[in-house]
Amino acid sequence: MSDQSSDASSRPETSPEPGDAVESASGTGSGPGSEAAPGGSGRSKAEGKPARASTLPVPPQKAGPDVPQVPSYLQAPPQADVWQRRGQQPPGVLSRLRPPSPPAIGPKTLWAVFATALLSALLLGDGLGPNLLIVAAPAVLGAFFAARSAGRRLRPWTAVWAVGGLALLAIPALREAGWPVFLAVVSALALGSLALHGSRSWPGVLLGSLGLLPSVAAGVRWGWRGVRERADDSRGRVRTVVRSTAVAVVLLVVFGALFASADAAVADLLGSLTPDVSVGDSPWRVFLFLLGLVGALAAAYSAAAPVRWDGITVRPGKARKRAEWALPLIVLNLLFAAFITLQLVVLLGGYDKVLDETGLLPAEYARQGFWQLLWATLLTLLVIALALRWAPRGGPRDRTLVRSVLGALCVLTLVVVASALRRMDLYVDAFGLTRLRISVAAVELWLGVVLVLILVAGVFGARLLPRAIAVSAAAGVLAFGLISPDGLIARQNVDRYDSHETIDIEYLKGLSADAVPALDRLPEPLRSCALVNIQRDLALLDTPWYSSSWGEVRARDILEEHPVRDHEADCRSLGTETDGREGHEEEDSYDPY
Repeated sequence: MSDQSSDASSRPETSPEPGDAVESASGTGSGPGSEAAPGGSGRSKAEGKPARASTLPVPPQKAGPDVPQVPSYLQAPPQADVWQRRGQQPPGVLSRLRPPSPPAIGPKTLWAVFATALLSALLLGDGLGPNLLIVAAPAVLGAFFAARSAGRRLRPWTAVWAVGGLALLAIPALREAGWPVFLAVVSALALGSLALHGSRSWPGVLLGSLGLLPSVAAGVRWGWRGVRERADDSRGRVRTVVRSTAVAVVLLVVFGALFASADAAVADLLGSLTPDVSVGDSPWRVFLFLLGLVGALAAAYSAAAPVRWDGITVRPGKARKRAEWALPLIVLNLLFAAFITLQLVVLLGGYDKVLDETGLLPAEYARQGFWQLLWATLLTLLVIALALRWAPRGGPRDRTLVRSVLGALCVLTLVVVASALRRMDLYVDAFGLTRLRISVAAVELWLGVVLVLILVAGVFGARLLPRAIAVSAAAGVLAFGLISPDGLIARQNVDRYDSHETIDIEYLKGLSADAVPALDRLPEPLRSCALVNIQRDLALLDTPWYSSSWGEVRARDILEEHPVRDHEADCRSLGTETDGREGHEEEDSYDPY
């Protein structure tokens, strides 16, 4: 028996045959009394003769209660844990589009983020101006350090978006009017997000401009982990830096106060350079600190681990047949052509005849059609987008058909844009320029640029079309801020007054300080009536240098050199719209915009 056991133990173990599945599963094939040779040799250990083949499993040793044997083909497959399976959620869209977690946040990025938060609390509480560029500088550096630590390289389009965003942030430093400043800041944030994510497709450009929002929570967690790890690794250095900073601040405060009390000039200089922080606005400063901290962390995290919005694919629609697709567009082209032909007839000599037949004044005729033409342009762009989605894609003939029909529609729509701008020009000549009129005219002009870009994409390819349209929108916002819309409105209305037209003093009183150089040309008492509100607002606002725009500084200089005179009685007698000599113009009684 001992020889048999040693002989059996010296043989190599092999996997059981399919017929031995029950034995191996129940653990009975290796117990005492088992005579089957390993590997299924079919020979008896005692006699060395071939054993009779057996299709029945060997009964197990009855060491415990009886366990019924189930054939392998009737055994159910092992079931996974139901609760564990329900707890495992499929990966979300962001986790699929975002690369793995970035490396730990570096010290340079941390210091840049802290500088952004501190400058936000100290500077942004007094308003917007050059301080936006000052706050953006460390935030850009933090994003650059984070991207470099993650192995990202600076690409040409990234540089385009970054430079464009910084250029837009220069608008608050130049203009005092709030509405172009708001457009510039929003556009700068969108371009900064595109620079961090590097998108190129339609979903990438549209979603990438809002890409900082998904990185807010992840950026805060990333920054907290980095601070905690570095604090654990270098507690001594952190305490040294904190002590050194505290001593430096105390020295600056003590000696700065002594020097300021010793010399009035030094006191004025320090007062203009240092932020005016009081206890009353502490909650507001804390909010701005947290806003700058979270924003800088989100930008740095996006630079290190950007969301690849280009991974979102939009499937094209089901291709239509040529006749089904082209017939409605050809009918639309014919309608546009008929309208444009009538417009050309009006412009070439039938304008007075049309006015006589309709009984409309020139300004009313222009006002009646501008909004309809603006909506026609917007709807045409929607039609072009839907037509491209369901365009036939069978071969070269289909591509030629699509380019011909949509190209003709774009060209005809450009003529409609020109007609709308001409109507707005007539209306402005009659009633003057306002904020709404210059805004909608700028939008109509940009829509014309978009149509030109679509035409170019139809010839050279649409690969750069999403980014080209985004660049055109940013360039339009930048140009809109640089021309100073409030200053342009004031100049146009003053020029109309010089041409013996009426002027709306009540409307001009509501403009910003950017309009002061043009309104300063008016004679008295119109000049004082137009500038009295602006001078009062500037006197109430004691803004420091970092929140004062160039338009505000220039307006202060003009009003200090030529102060507003007291013409309250004369201003009341002038009325709302007057030329200062003959009273109101009857046409201006109704003006919806």
